[in-house]
Amino acid sequence: MSAYREELRADRAAQAEQRRLDAAAADERRAERERAADERAARLREQTRADQAAERQVRERRRQERADRRALALVPERVYRTGTLALVVASGLASLPAQVAHFAGISLALLPLPFALEGAAWVMAAGVAYADSRQAPVWVRWLLRVLVAGCAAFAASVNYGYGRHLEGLSASDAHAAGVGLAAVTLLGPLVFEIRQWVSTLTARDEHARAARRHATRRRRHHRAVHRLAARLVSAAPHGALPAEEAWAQAWEVVHGPCAPGMTPALEHRARHAATRLAEARTPGPDEIGRRIKAGLERPLFVLPSASNVVPIRAAKPQVASQMPPVSGNGSKGSAKKSAPPRRRKGDTPTYHRAARSAAADTARRNTGAKAS
Repeated sequence: MSAYREELRADRAAQAEQRRLDAAAADERRAERERAADERAARLREQTRADQAAERQVRERRRQERADRRALALVPERVYRTGTLALVVASGLASLPAQVAHFAGISLALLPLPFALEGAAWVMAAGVAYADSRQAPVWVRWLLRVLVAGCAAFAASVNYGYGRHLEGLSASDAHAAGVGLAAVTLLGPLVFEIRQWVSTLTARDEHARAARRHATRRRRHHRAVHRLAARLVSAAPHGALPAEEAWAQAWEVVHGPCAPGMTPALEHRARHAATRLAEARTPGPDEIGRRIKAGLERPLFVLPSASNVVPIRAAKPQVASQMPPVSGNGSKGSAKKSAPPRRRKGDTPTYHRAARSAAADTARRNTGAKAS
């Protein structure tokens, strides 16, 4: 009976231990799931913060780009050019309908005339800009300007007459309408021509200012060369010696080198720098010694010496050279001599080529000494 109770208590204890182990395993699995869920939530938060930071950077970059475009658009030069083109378009849109209505009222066959007239004016105006950019002769540009003025004046007269004869207007209103149509017709070509003048004069002034600054620096930095160049130009016939050629000749006379800007001191410095560069690229004795020392610290093979020859690979030891004597009857003549050793391939170690060369050299020296 006592054994049964002991077994029962042991079963109960085992069951309790198993329940405890199951509960611990369940707690461990639950904790693992919670840790995995926390890690996923942390990664999700990190990804969300990274996405938000990237979006903020994109928005900031776009905001900066818009600010840059606004700043570029509000530059006076940009405003002037864009505003001029806007006035030109407004002038064409205001003057063309009146011309179309005037010529269409006369005859439908004259309908292409206003488009040809307005187009000729603007093509000639573009021709003026093209002639300025290509440095065309002055008479070509003025001829184009005269054609533009003629086309624009004819279109303005047509619009003035159309505005004066509008029905349902008083005399003062009709006069104002005619003057307004004529003025807006002339406004576009006039504004475009002024814009072209301003652009050409600005570019010309910038080039002239840069040339003047360069000439001033030349005179201040190289006074002797400038004086000699001026004397060479004055000595030559008028227009025969260009200023730049005279400057090159004066530089060669004053300093020696043919290349403007180079002096004997600069030539010496250039040669010295080239020499230093060549010396830096060529390894010197110290560098060669350092390389030799580094190679000796990590030798590929052991050099032989007079007292030690170290083979590279392990060799088999020598075979025992003596055999035990054959037992006899004890008499002197009955004892047989021991058998000599038999040499086999691989018994003698193989030495390095350096060791063999050193041994041969030693043998030659010894032979020469004995012969002498």
